[in-house]
Amino acid sequence: MKRFITFLSAAIVAAGLGTAAQSPVPDIVFDSNPSPLMLPDDIYLGEVGGVAANSKGDIYVYTRTGHPTISIGSSRAFAHGGSRLFQFDRSGKFVREIGKDSYGMLVAQQVRIDAQDNVWIVDQMAGYVNKLDAAGRPVLLLGRKAESINVPANAGRGGGGEGGGGRGRGGLPGAGAQSDVFNRPTDVAWDSAGNIFVADGMGNARVAKFDSKGVFLKSWGSRGSEPGMFANVTGIAVDAQGNVYAADAGNKRIQVFDNNGTFKSAITNVGAPGALCMTPGPNQVLYVSNSNPPEDFDNGGEIYKIKLDGTVVGRFGKVGKRPKEFGAVNSLDCRTENSLLVGELANMRVQKLTLR
Repeated sequence: MKRFITFLSAAIVAAGLGTAAQSPVPDIVFDSNPSPLMLPDDIYLGEVGGVAANSKGDIYVYTRTGHPTISIGSSRAFAHGGSRLFQFDRSGKFVREIGKDSYGMLVAQQVRIDAQDNVWIVDQMAGYVNKLDAAGRPVLLLGRKAESINVPANAGRGGGGEGGGGRGRGGLPGAGAQSDVFNRPTDVAWDSAGNIFVADGMGNARVAKFDSKGVFLKSWGSRGSEPGMFANVTGIAVDAQGNVYAADAGNKRIQVFDNNGTFKSAITNVGAPGALCMTPGPNQVLYVSNSNPPEDFDNGGEIYKIKLDGTVVGRFGKVGKRPKEFGAVNSLDCRTENSLLVGELANMRVQKLTLR
């Protein structure tokens, strides 16, 4: 009995030492402007799918607000509208709306700005990744919205049911078609050579790679939990060396791949990663949101700052409705390391953060 007590005491001490050895994640002090945008009296933000700034500081917001139009025939439905793209100047003053009533703007998922200040919008339900020049003119389109949707939908057709060209065509579930046919895409990023990486990650569970002209090169991933597989792909970023970071929220990890899709490592200490943002410059860091699951807005919410080797630098914010709190963060912009734009679905707003 004495020997057992001695062993138990030693185990408790060892456990205590192990707990003490685990460094807590430091909290980063930050300030928030919860209303950085000045909208006209007759325009409102809906759920903010994407927010991003260009090199001049102009801010673009892709929001789920508008008037979707659906026409239903005897067995088919046709839809357009439902999301809007707004531009603001660096002071937050409203400049214009781009692509009003566009056929391809159904459910705003993301907006990104590339190094040449082109604006890229990702629409989840239209299945589009659309590149616009600085004037707002379309210059490259990846994916294509279906002509119509069968009512009820037929399994295995087009970009419809689970698999989006994978299952039903002899492929793995979630692998999708080896082409630019997307099934609810979520994000887009680029490497220094101009190659385009699309997170085709809600209907499918893959990453698709294109060259700078939009020619499909390859894709990788399918549905699962093993390395190189995804539950979903909610965000994507590329570092200066061309490594690809894919947020796999369903498996609570960020997977890191080389430029051709070979698995390298996984980052697993940042909750259920939703939105990603990679800073520019020689000393890059990655911001990632532990986004609230859609069925529980009172869980998660914080944003992590991490080094590219997976080391957590710190975290900030929490779930909630007030300034400096977050509700379903779907988009992060980090053109500078200490100034972020945060787009929220649940709170229907953009916050501008300054880290101290």
